[in-house]
Amino acid sequence: MNKIITISLITTIFLIQTLFAQDAQPRDRIHSVRKVINRVAKIENQEVSTVDNMKHMFEDAKVSGQLKVMYAGYNQKEAGVDDSYATALGGILKYELAEFNGFNAAAAVYTSNDISAFTGAGPKQNSELSSSSGSYTQMSEAYLNYRYKDFNFRAGRQTLSTPLADSDDIRMIQNTFEAYVASYNYSGFKVMAGHINLWQGYDAGLDEGWSKAGNNGTNFGGVSYNNVLELNAWYYNITQQTNAEYLDFGIQYSINKDMILHATLQYLKEDELDNSAYKSEIYGGMLEYVLYGLSFNVAYDAADSRNGKASFSGTGGGALFTSMDTMILDDIAQDRKANAIVSGISYNYKDFNFLYAYGSFKGDANSLGDQAHIVEQDIACEYNVNDKFIVAAVYVMQEDRQNSQKTAHDWDRSQLMLNYNF
Repeated sequence: MNKIITISLITTIFLIQTLFAQDAQPRDRIHSVRKVINRVAKIENQEVSTVDNMKHMFEDAKVSGQLKVMYAGYNQKEAGVDDSYATALGGILKYELAEFNGFNAAAAVYTSNDISAFTGAGPKQNSELSSSSGSYTQMSEAYLNYRYKDFNFRAGRQTLSTPLADSDDIRMIQNTFEAYVASYNYSGFKVMAGHINLWQGYDAGLDEGWSKAGNNGTNFGGVSYNNVLELNAWYYNITQQTNAEYLDFGIQYSINKDMILHATLQYLKEDELDNSAYKSEIYGGMLEYVLYGLSFNVAYDAADSRNGKASFSGTGGGALFTSMDTMILDDIAQDRKANAIVSGISYNYKDFNFLYAYGSFKGDANSLGDQAHIVEQDIACEYNVNDKFIVAAVYVMQEDRQNSQKTAHDWDRSQLMLNYNF
């Protein structure tokens, strides 16, 4: 992205921040259906205590984690394809030292194991919960952290939340990254830069374990801001695969205490490296209006990946506003122009949350003359029993509207989760 444009946007934020200074309040609106589902079982980061000697680092250490039970099954419509299902028990156990002279460290084990009595055998097993072997255990976090005032540096296995490298806690095992990451907070801005060697989790493929994030890793850097205005400007060098520039810019403005307007534009440009075929240009936007806990939203993305190229939404669920529980634009943005429009309604009332979303993903004719049209509908319900215990269900219906015969995009998916954070 042109440096002049980026500098102009940052300058504009400072100017408008001044205009809205009296009304500015931090907000945490969600940009896509996938992010809504992703946030349900998130573990809040524990506040690390500061101690005055090394011995107290261990005495004031904290243990936290998560217990999770999940059922997930597919009802396939395509002829000759078996329905599949699995029920898994797992979670996270994390140990984190207190901070001494700016230093602390932590380690966490992630595990998921199929319950055989409630899991299909052979081709009827749904492998997305615990791998095809029915068991998955990794030391998914193990890092050393240093903090000095508003500067932070973390080295090792860790969670990340950036547009194209994200933890994406959408199933049993969230993504984590073996990385070196420095960040600095200044006047509401967060600047981050780092290098990722490896990653693991649902999006990386549970059968693969730890996988490379690019042939020689991924170098990245960016700046984010979120108050009345929101900004993300990021650059990624995914070695021997693609150089990616990502930008979004929008506003989250409270008209009054019961009404919020949320509007954001996004842009992603990917340049191919070493004949990888990852080359695309994507632009889109999202508009949301919230009234007394009832949210109406619509999102649009269009991708140009013609001439045998493909788009890449990153190591994680991706930043696109149209990403749903399962369908993302990458799935059809190959050797063609493609677009997606997703609309939805959500309602929050006390401890209950409800979501319905409808997405239409269309692809122009590719070099073989084949077109694509996939429709996905997501229904999600969440009940917060208390601050630690959550029950959530997701029902997904996907349909191939382009083909008269049933294909791999014709199925219904059910998911039920019990989650306890401690």
